[in-house]
Amino acid sequence: MKFTINKNEIINALSNIQGITGRKSNLAITETVLIQAISSKIKFIATDLETGFVGLYHASVDSEGSIAINARKFYEIVKDFPSNEILIEEVENYWIKISNKNVNYQIVGMNPDDFPEVPVLDNVDFFNIKASTLRKMIEKTVIITGATDDKRAHINGIYFERIKDDDQQQIRMVSTDGSRLMLVDHIYDKNFNLPSGQGIIIPKKGLNEVNKFLSYDGNVQIGNKDNNFIIKKDSETIIIRLLEGNFPQYGDIVKKEGGHDIILEKNIFLMMLKRMSILSSENYKGAIFNFNENKLIVSVTNPDIGESKEDLDIGFKGKPIEVSFNPRYFIEILNIIDDDKIILYITNEEKPCFIEGEKDKTFLSVIMPMRI
Repeated sequence: MKFTINKNEIINALSNIQGITGRKSNLAITETVLIQAISSKIKFIATDLETGFVGLYHASVDSEGSIAINARKFYEIVKDFPSNEILIEEVENYWIKISNKNVNYQIVGMNPDDFPEVPVLDNVDFFNIKASTLRKMIEKTVIITGATDDKRAHINGIYFERIKDDDQQQIRMVSTDGSRLMLVDHIYDKNFNLPSGQGIIIPKKGLNEVNKFLSYDGNVQIGNKDNNFIIKKDSETIIIRLLEGNFPQYGDIVKKEGGHDIILEKNIFLMMLKRMSILSSENYKGAIFNFNENKLIVSVTNPDIGESKEDLDIGFKGKPIEVSFNPRYFIEILNIIDDDKIILYITNEEKPCFIEGEKDKTFLSVIMPMRI
């Protein structure tokens, strides 16, 4: 195999696949990128056995073939290569030469026949979504992370579903760890051709890799088939193997009943919580929220460090509520809300707290109270 490629054609792809090829698996060859030279193009294939990537790029191919080369080393070579044009050829016994007239690398590869198969999926019912929209939906749900050794599908995955009614249709992504829940919707016009489909659970680590490929402009295509979630962007495709299991029935959790809407300046509330969380620790994560008439008092007591208290004027009338929450959860949510003002919805000491933007109703977060 022998071809010449412009580094600008492949540098972004090589950078983006590092999260896939850098993930440990039982097969050393998953640390490589499989390169296939076909006609006037080359194909990059990478996989960690759960998330697969396929990209097609223009090249000047002298002879066709396949090589498997360490993705990290190949990326480092290409990134700092002194010229845009790079000659790549297989020498013998899986040795690969990367060169121009001044630079010459000889890198040992692996047998491309040992590379795991990445599913080839045809006849997928794709539909379009803005890349920026999908990126934001992922960012607003993957922030909930569970323990690395947790095997439950709903902890490791994002629930993806399609909802249709007479007036509109939408896609929804939901994540939860039992202590909090994130829900984000994207609304389509009722005349949009949104394919039907069952709810699926997509691994968070796969969606994190997807976000590396998503820009802030243009569209991508998404769909699912044969236990895989597929994202297509231009000449690049990412295929994620779905998780098996059941996602919790969250419908009752997101219902608001008999509570209080409190409008707050996001940044003022955020800075207040940041100050109060300074004294938090692994053993003392909670803060006490006291909702009194037109006043919110947040206090933290940590026997190992000290205590703090701060109050904020709010529009609240009703029976006083004293409840404990993890302030870090609020901080993470406020950091991903775009509105300048938020609505905090509180019912009592036992019910969860809801947070959403004042204007943007496509995102909702739910935080469960802690024991005082």
